[in-house]
Amino acid sequence: MSESLVSVVIPVYNGEKYLKETVLSALASLHKPLEIIVVDDGSTDSSLAIASGLAEDHPEIKLINQSNAGTSAALNAGCKAAKGIYLFPLGADDLISKNYLSEAAKVLDHQPSVKVVYCEAEKFGDFGTKPWKLKPFSRNLLARDNMIFACSLFRKSDWEKVGGFSEDMKMGREDWEFWIKILKDEGDVVKLPFTGFFYRIHSGSKRKKTGTNQKKRERIAYLNAKHSDFFERELNGPLRFQRTWSKPYNTLLKWLGKL
Repeated sequence: MSESLVSVVIPVYNGEKYLKETVLSALASLHKPLEIIVVDDGSTDSSLAIASGLAEDHPEIKLINQSNAGTSAALNAGCKAAKGIYLFPLGADDLISKNYLSEAAKVLDHQPSVKVVYCEAEKFGDFGTKPWKLKPFSRNLLARDNMIFACSLFRKSDWEKVGGFSEDMKMGREDWEFWIKILKDEGDVVKLPFTGFFYRIHSGSKRKKTGTNQKKRERIAYLNAKHSDFFERELNGPLRFQRTWSKPYNTLLKWLGKL
């Protein structure tokens, strides 16, 4: 069993419906030592009161209350306050298995080349339950899409090294850009061979709100502006709206002298 302190950071904005279940899921982790940092991002419902009540009953829980600033800012506030050498973001409506953190921490303890550890996952909620099928990690695939969900374990030192989550990225998929920053030049990724993360889908899910074509265009423009070197290396040019066709399209344009 790893003896490294893991800090679970839970950003919440109007998440009263599921917050307690999520926090109790983290508290049930086999891994110890453990701290849980709930960052209330200006909620207007009872999220803050729920978190305060849980903190009174469980000394592992710390509470940060801030004005609404967005998911990345809330995550950064929690990560900055964290005392753990390992960080684990957890959505305020998601769940984890008891052994996820303990097994992930063992990997980081014994494999310095590994930067990120995640696992198999399952989607559940209003629309049924099904496995979350994700492509295997490679830097080339990461240039086209994200295959590592946000609820993964990484070192606080790597979070510090890349300047944390990008708070100016307001169009969703902040985790994708964060993984690009951490992994684009080096570092291994380990996917644990068991289902340890449970991603809740419901009518208020952020992922559903950020899936529009307009948000996708904004996201691609942002990524190209910040990581042009990465996309040039992996895709021979910028990321395109039809992401799968980015490299062949860029290669054709270069061959025609138009890029």
